[in-house]
Amino acid sequence: MNIVATSPSFSKNISIQEDIRKYFPNAKLNLNGKRFNKKELIKYIKDADAVIVGLETIDEEVLSHCPNLKIVSKYGVGLNNIDKVACEKRGITIGWTGGVNKLSVAEMTLGFMLMLSRNLYITSNELKNGIWNKSGGFQLSGKTVGIMGVGYIGKELIRLLKPFSCRILVNDIINQDKYYKDNNLIEVNKEELYKQSDFISIHTPFDKMTDNLITLDTMRMMKPSAYILNSARGGLINEHDLKKALKNGIIAGAAIDAYVQEPPTDRELLELPNLICTPHIGGNAKEAVESMGMSAIKHLRNFYNL
Repeated sequence: MNIVATSPSFSKNISIQEDIRKYFPNAKLNLNGKRFNKKELIKYIKDADAVIVGLETIDEEVLSHCPNLKIVSKYGVGLNNIDKVACEKRGITIGWTGGVNKLSVAEMTLGFMLMLSRNLYITSNELKNGIWNKSGGFQLSGKTVGIMGVGYIGKELIRLLKPFSCRILVNDIINQDKYYKDNNLIEVNKEELYKQSDFISIHTPFDKMTDNLITLDTMRMMKPSAYILNSARGGLINEHDLKKALKNGIIAGAAIDAYVQEPPTDRELLELPNLICTPHIGGNAKEAVESMGMSAIKHLRNFYNL
């Protein structure tokens, strides 16, 4: 079996290395931390029988160069980078476990809310530059939080928010009436969620329906005191519009962990004082990395009956 792992964070983790070598001693790992363009990716995996992928795009063109490929195992949770129809057409299995990193992402999102509400991010950066700003922001407790996408991570964030007694608005395309009732959640349409929320946290997949979900027109519906958070996927928020909204006080601030282009290159956006920007690390807590890695390996073990 020719097993290939493309993800740098999967490949460099010692526990994951030990686990995959136990079952697939000749697996090829990306130990140099290479970020592949499409041409490089094709060259790297073209002879593989099985691949473990993170954020790399596995589309029709890539698959057409991989005649031996039988399974694509996902390291992580989002499947927007894998062409499911093309895989099905070629009889290629997709190994995936939902929610494996949900606590890692939800904890970071809660951290964003606390940093923004209590003004921790701005005052910390100002103090490093000699500015003694005593503005302590406001308490998160009791505020209105809008959650778009009530899947694994949305539900985990709702659980973490319970001690803060927030009023939680939710919006999802799936009917979840019993869950909403059991957790005292208020289901609203998108427009009401935008208008009422002090914090809006996005936890939807990225697809044709959610591409540029949040635009300047959307942000104009929000309170000038509102904050928007994206710890899901790049492209959900229009980054050009976000920059304009943050610069002109249309919303108070934002926190983003995922970008259209990674790493992002828009320095004007990244350097805005009211934007917390992190390098797509929401699901990268040590425990989550190891859980995602073991899950990806488990899918290969199940496929090969090991």
